[in-house]
Amino acid sequence: MIDGESAGGAAARLTGGVVSGERPLSGWVTEVALDGGESVVVKGDVAPGAVAAEAAGLRWLADAGAVRVPAVRGADDRWLVTDLVRTGPPSARAAVRFGRDLAALHASGAPAFGAPPPGGPADAYIGLAPMRNVPADDWPTWYAGQRVAPYLRRAVDAGTLRPAEASAVEAVCERLPRLAGPAEPPARLHGDLWDGNVLWGADGHVRLIDPAAHGGHRETDLAMLHLFGCPHLSDVLDGYQEAAPLAPGWADRIGLHQLFPLLVHVVLFGRGYAERTVAAARGALSG
Repeated sequence: MIDGESAGGAAARLTGGVVSGERPLSGWVTEVALDGGESVVVKGDVAPGAVAAEAAGLRWLADAGAVRVPAVRGADDRWLVTDLVRTGPPSARAAVRFGRDLAALHASGAPAFGAPPPGGPADAYIGLAPMRNVPADDWPTWYAGQRVAPYLRRAVDAGTLRPAEASAVEAVCERLPRLAGPAEPPARLHGDLWDGNVLWGADGHVRLIDPAAHGGHRETDLAMLHLFGCPHLSDVLDGYQEAAPLAPGWADRIGLHQLFPLLVHVVLFGRGYAERTVAAARGALSG
């Protein structure tokens, strides 16, 4: 409940429907049943600007006409209402299709690296972590300065990453122009594409939720899929490569693109992710 309004009340107000039931899914996410058998997902604002950022991101991804996302049924500054995704088992066929669709999403482009979705705030989020979107023309400089460096400083200041460990990440930032691979145009990214945000629909189509959408490097979304694993990942990559072959050496750059989300995990969850962060940085330097 936010300021006296329940998730069901928000769903009724924003969709115009009649609520017949509620089922909590997590601390701030609720499934709400509407008369007629329809169900929606209602998410309460977990941080200032989070709803606006997510709603704008979902609409921007949908506008590309590539990947499937739950439709935004209503949103204000506190509540987001989207269609409920009925899930089913992952399949190789759906994975290949998802890979092709993801390539098409990336190819739809963005105005600049760091560009927020139209109507989205500059101060956005990746999960519960702040993520500032400040446009830039150069990916290595932008990634080092706007993604890696802010969280590296926070991790060191909090003592969750030791100065000696941070030196490997700093070395990556210094060498990013050489490590980044061939220059590519800004891609339209989901931005937080770990397995939990990939829903395998009961209809055989993948749908993506909880975006941290922005203009970025397309290899970043693929690196996120590798971070915690994804069903049929080799099939996803096959579909992607068929549609839009990746630049040579892309697999050697996975750790480079994982540095930002790993540092976010270090800041949010502590030293349990420090070793993996340092390993990713050292792997990027040796790749």
